[in-house]
Amino acid sequence: MNPLPERAYEKAARRALTAFGVEPADLSFVNLGENVTFRATDARDGSPLVLRLHRPGYHDIAALRSEHMWTRALVQAGIAAPDVLLTPAGESFAEIEVAETGERRWAGLARWAEGELLADMVSRETDVAASADYFARMGATMASMHNQAIGWTPPAGFQRHKLDADGLMGPEPFWGPFWDHAIFSPAERAMLLAVRDRLHAELSRYGKPARTFSLIHADLHSHNVLIDGADTTVIDFDDAGFGWHQYDLAVALVTYQDHPDFAVFRDACIAGYKSVRTISDADLELLPMFMLIRDLAQIGWYHQRPELDRAAAQQPLKDRICLNVADWV
Repeated sequence: MNPLPERAYEKAARRALTAFGVEPADLSFVNLGENVTFRATDARDGSPLVLRLHRPGYHDIAALRSEHMWTRALVQAGIAAPDVLLTPAGESFAEIEVAETGERRWAGLARWAEGELLADMVSRETDVAASADYFARMGATMASMHNQAIGWTPPAGFQRHKLDADGLMGPEPFWGPFWDHAIFSPAERAMLLAVRDRLHAELSRYGKPARTFSLIHADLHSHNVLIDGADTTVIDFDDAGFGWHQYDLAVALVTYQDHPDFAVFRDACIAGYKSVRTISDADLELLPMFMLIRDLAQIGWYHQRPELDRAAAQQPLKDRICLNVADWV
C-alpha cells in the first residue's frame, strides 16, 4: 500500500475535476478505502464538493450510473442523500487515467454533505439517551429509504448486484470468500464453510418477501450517516444493491454489539425504524443471523483488499466470528 496515497491520486483527481468543469480552489485527500475520496472547493462559487475515484473492477459503468439513479430518486423523495453532479456533456461519470498506478478509474462528483459523523458523535457522547436518539434517527432514515425502494420502479437499464443467499453466502459471495482469509486456521476454515452452507439454507428458506427485500444501502453504518442539527444525511452508496432490510439494520448495529449500551442502541434503532415502517417481530428475530452474516462479509471484504492496512480491525472481528458461529455448528 502506498503510504501517501494522496500523492499517487492527486493529479488524477485534478483531471477528474477538470472533466466536470470545476477549477478547484483547493483539494484535499479524505480517504482510501473502497474508493479514493477527495474534498474540493469550487473556485467559482466556493461550494464544497466530494470527488470519488472508483475502485477498478468493483462496479462497471452501468452499475455506477444506477447508483446515481437511486440517490437522485431518494433526494426527490425528500431523503437526504448525495446530490450528484454531471459533466458539461451531461454524464454522471468521467473515466480518468491514473498514470502513477497504471489504472483507469471512473470519477464521480457530488456536493459535499455537511454534518458530523454519527460514529464520532456516539464515541464522545456521555449521555446514553442522546446516543440512543442518534440511533433512532438512523433507524427512521433507513426505514424511509426502504419505503422509497419498495414503492419505486427502477428505470430501464438499472443494474445493481444482488445480496441474496448466493450474494451473501454462496460459493462466490459478492464480497469475497471469507473462509479463505489467512487469519483462519484450517479447522476454522472448515467450520466457516459448514456455517456458510447453513446460513445459505436459512436465507433460501426465508426467501425474498416483498415486505423485507428491496434495494438497500448495504453499508449503512455510523460512519456513513451525518448529523447536522435536525438533518440526517446518508452517504456512500457504493455497496447498494438488492437485499434484505434486516441486513441494513445489522450493518448499523454490528460494530456496537460489544458496547455496554448495545441493547439500548439496538432498541432505539428499531424503534426509530418502526416509527416510519412496519417490521414484524418474526422478521426481527433474524437480526442476529444477519449480524453474523455482516461480520463474515466484512472479513471477505478485507480478504479481497490486502492493499488496505486494516490488520488491527481484523483480529477482534475474527474472535467475534469464531465465538458467534459456535451456535451454528
